Amino acid sequence: MPVFHYKAADAHGKVLEGEMQALSKNAVFEQLHQLGHMPIRAEQIQAREGRRGLVDTLFARRRAISQNDVGIFTRELATLLRAGMPLERGLDILIELADQPRIKETLTDVRNGVRGGSSLSAAMEAQRGFTHFYINMVQAGEAGGALDLMLVRLAEFMEESSRLKETVKSALIYPAVLVTVAGLSIIILLTFVVPQFTVLFEEAGRALPLPTRILVAVGTVLQRYWWVLLLLAAGVAIYVRRMLDDPAGRYRWDRRLLKLPLVGDLIAKLEVTHFARTLGMLLTNGIPLLQGLTIVKQTVANRVMAEAIETVAGSVKEGQGLSGPLMRVGRFPRLAVHMVRVGEETGHLAEMLQQVAETYEREVKTAIQRMLALLEPTLILGMGIVIAGIIMSILMAILSINQLAF
Repeated sequence: MPVFHYKAADAHGKVLEGEMQALSKNAVFEQLHQLGHMPIRAEQIQAREGRRGLVDTLFARRRAISQNDVGIFTRELATLLRAGMPLERGLDILIELADQPRIKETLTDVRNGVRGGSSLSAAMEAQRGFTHFYINMVQAGEAGGALDLMLVRLAEFMEESSRLKETVKSALIYPAVLVTVAGLSIIILLTFVVPQFTVLFEEAGRALPLPTRILVAVGTVLQRYWWVLLLLAAGVAIYVRRMLDDPAGRYRWDRRLLKLPLVGDLIAKLEVTHFARTLGMLLTNGIPLLQGLTIVKQTVANRVMAEAIETVAGSVKEGQGLSGPLMRVGRFPRLAVHMVRVGEETGHLAEMLQQVAETYEREVKTAIQRMLALLEPTLILGMGIVIAGIIMSILMAILSINQLAF
């Protein structure tokens, strides 16, 4: 989704500046209006960055501090503030403790903004790496006079989200290692072992069997034209990156992912978990439902799910409640929607959303275990068949040489 750099004025006439993800400039203005700000200007960042070199384009996202860094910073700052440390002094300490230059630079800019009279949320809003959700939580903490408590909750929220991501990443390590080792084994066999039989058969004056000739041809391509294959891989990576940066291309990609067996169900449950946890966190800290949905829509990774949340937000704006629109869009599991309806009826929507998040976090872990139970033997069987085919072609060549000798 495009990122826009905006300037706006708040209700007191103070100029605000920051970055926001949105489908268009008009969408940025609409979100600013919903936040109670008066839009002044919005400019697409990606359009400005289009004039950068290829290396800058590929690695531009690395310049912002990671969410893991933000989580660590949040926990440390919350600890200092709860110990009675003034905000500016706490930021000074964190700057001294920062190991990475980009973190030190970001925290220095935040400290300078606070020192210049800006609130912490306004100083963070001017930096890359702090999400719209994060900024709104800090603003709520400042408005309620409980910034330290809010930072503690934010840190816990980010740690829970990080644990869920790490669960998914850890589950993919073994299949990735398996594919990598098998791929390297195949490449070694094709480029170093199989070509040796060509020399033997040339000396014996006999042609190689057809399967062995095919393997030799593949190995020759890998030896002589590996750089072409690397260029093709780089071209595909650049194409995919640009397609994902395009809103329409990203939407088509996300829609296809949701339709995939097993994977689509896992992605949907991940997004539901993120939606419920984030919205529950916002409601718990006094953010209105409509504003919370607007914020959550920007934090959801899958564009199809984000579109569904935008539709729900439009219905909520008309006074239709939350559970009814969630059921109508058809993107959220029925169990989650019924739990939300119970939360609305009992007046404990925020607590019920947290229950939804915990429920579907367990579902995600179960879905990962089920997917791995199918994926691992499938990968082992597939790689075994490929390697067995290579070995059989080599054995055919060896047996052919023995028959020639007799």
